[in-house]
Amino acid sequence: MKKTILLFSLFATSMIFAQQEINSNNSWLKAGLNVGLPVGDVHDFSSVAVGADLRGQYLVTSHFGIGGATGYTHYFGKNGSDDFGVIPVAAFARYYFQSEGVFVGADLGYGFLTNTPNNSGGLYVNPQIGYHNSKWNVYGFFQNTFAEKNVNVQNVGIGATYNLKF
Repeated sequence: MKKTILLFSLFATSMIFAQQEINSNNSWLKAGLNVGLPVGDVHDFSSVAVGADLRGQYLVTSHFGIGGATGYTHYFGKNGSDDFGVIPVAAFARYYFQSEGVFVGADLGYGFLTNTPNNSGGLYVNPQIGYHNSKWNVYGFFQNTFAEKNVNVQNVGIGATYNLKF
């Protein structure tokens, strides 16, 4: 199942980009950092989550963007628990209400777990709401990986990305 989700996400993203002209007016590389508080199942094993975010975005219209996302979120262990992490491979969509201001969006893909014996990961979702301008995105998010063995790796946090035009 995870290979199917991953392949579908990569195929859909590549088909969209292949059919469009990519230029500095409609395409960005977004690089940033985020920090979150573990919630749900993970709260008992981790005190804080810190991550890096990398995205490629194409604006289909002036209000709607799509792209691919990856990065790494590191969960620091507590009470003797080991640190672990999530590496997402996802497609994303965002809706921008205006050329500068509020946006909403979500990532959907697969989250690979690191340093977790007998659990490789699962469905990854990451809804966001934030503020954007031509250089920056600042957002709040709820990151959830529906991992194997009924484990949900979740955190709620804030992030910021810097936009680099192609």
